[in-house]
Amino acid sequence: MAAENAKNTKKAKKPLAALKDLAARAGRWLGLAATPAPAKHTKVVDSDRWDERTWTDIYNQARALRDMADDLADRHDYTTDLLRDVWTGAYKAVPQLHELADMDPSRAVNHQVVSSLVESPGFRELRRDTVGDPYAAAMAVLAQGSALRSMLEETREAQQAAKAAQEAQEQAAQAAQQVQAAMEAAAAAADPDGSVPGAAEAQVAEAVAAAEAADQAAAQADAAAQLALAQAGPAIRTAARAAAEEAAGKVREEAELMAAWGVEPERLQRMSFAARADLARRLTGNRLAAYAQLIGRFRAMAGGERARRVEHTTGELVGVTVGDDLSRLVPSELAALAVPTLRADFAVRLAEGRLMVYESRDEEETGQGAIIALVDCSGSMSRRIDGSRPLEPSEVTREAWAKALSLALLDQARASGRDFVGILFSSEDQQQAFHFPKGRADLVDVLEFAEHFFAGWTDFQVPLGQAADVLSDQYNADGSRRGDIVLVTDGDARVTDEWLEQWRQRKHLLGFRVFGVSIAQRPTKVLEELCDNLREISDLLDLDATRDMFRVI
Repeated sequence: MAAENAKNTKKAKKPLAALKDLAARAGRWLGLAATPAPAKHTKVVDSDRWDERTWTDIYNQARALRDMADDLADRHDYTTDLLRDVWTGAYKAVPQLHELADMDPSRAVNHQVVSSLVESPGFRELRRDTVGDPYAAAMAVLAQGSALRSMLEETREAQQAAKAAQEAQEQAAQAAQQVQAAMEAAAAAADPDGSVPGAAEAQVAEAVAAAEAADQAAAQADAAAQLALAQAGPAIRTAARAAAEEAAGKVREEAELMAAWGVEPERLQRMSFAARADLARRLTGNRLAAYAQLIGRFRAMAGGERARRVEHTTGELVGVTVGDDLSRLVPSELAALAVPTLRADFAVRLAEGRLMVYESRDEEETGQGAIIALVDCSGSMSRRIDGSRPLEPSEVTREAWAKALSLALLDQARASGRDFVGILFSSEDQQQAFHFPKGRADLVDVLEFAEHFFAGWTDFQVPLGQAADVLSDQYNADGSRRGDIVLVTDGDARVTDEWLEQWRQRKHLLGFRVFGVSIAQRPTKVLEELCDNLREISDLLDLDATRDMFRVI
């Protein structure tokens, strides 16, 4: 009986598995556990330590960036990383994007958004103003805030799929570790000949099966994430193009605003984010902010006229005389050149200096005293030219035109090393003077000059007297004469005979010139008596009426 039981037991006992066979079955997972996959990128745009340091600095300075990141983080993951990547793409000279396959699955959505932005035409336009400028790059990010929020909403399913894919990959990695642990336990329990007990073998088999299932689930989750991202792609690319174009427009608008107010890029680069943002807010809120383009055009025109200035420039035509200056030939002499029989006579008269040419009076020597801009700030100056309907925000007012001209004259003074004084005036008791020695001006003072407005009546005597006092003080201090006064007004005012006589005497003594600009009306008799050079402005978008002024002042 005992022999029979022993025989049955022998038949029931399974052979022990060989350790090497188990290792072969678990080999793939053992390799994964022993050699973890290289870490994936969490930054879409490659950056160095300097880029990271600059980003950290601007992020800490810019409360608006932090608020945006916090707002987006309420509904989306890794938003600070997204903002950093958008900023880096705008800031770096040659942004390099990592391949999607090398990205951490959790940042796949970020990769789609950033790559769509960077590859859009508008973003390339945007980078003209943002490369190397941390502030401008940050402003570009802020300008795209609503678009980034919309793009992230479009990718919510893709985000969820990416999150599931990441979790599946983590579970697959954990399953591989469990296979390794099971194999280590099997090896410890194996007999000297390599045989593994059944329980240990079962644990290895169970771990391998779990790893295979986790790997399959990870592959499916990854495929689902890629499909969701691909489906969201067209909407993201469309939104990215619009966002980049809008941001490019806003950044360029601010750059033009700064340039219009004479703020050099080098100065902007030295300013902190807070100071620069505050300056931008003040310029944007300035009463002349809508006319920055006009200010820029005036300054550009004046600069061009300065570049064209040469000595002995001819001035006003006063008649016809004889001479040999071919640049001043009258039309009939030019016509003679077209007649072969007259060409010989033309050559003889040219040699003898007997050609008919226009005669001109040489322009007076450029002034050396201060340049003084008198700007009428009476109530009517806040209107358009005709004043027939309410003013639209984008329309140019008389005040805006006058102050844009004055700022160009400030540039003129700085370029020639002359003092500049801007005098705002209205009623008899409403005047404010701004002094800028040698044309050097602090932007705060320039803004105050541009922003101040009285909206009263119009008086000429007091502001013109103040201008003459400035030139008199300068003459007494260093003997400077030949200053220039530019009076810009849309109104008229009486001056007494006694005052006018004193004005003429001071004008003769100090040798200054008076340029008058009458806006929206024909010059009055008073202006004709006060001014040496008088013109009428009927179109506030036409700068040609004052172009020659910058050649003689």
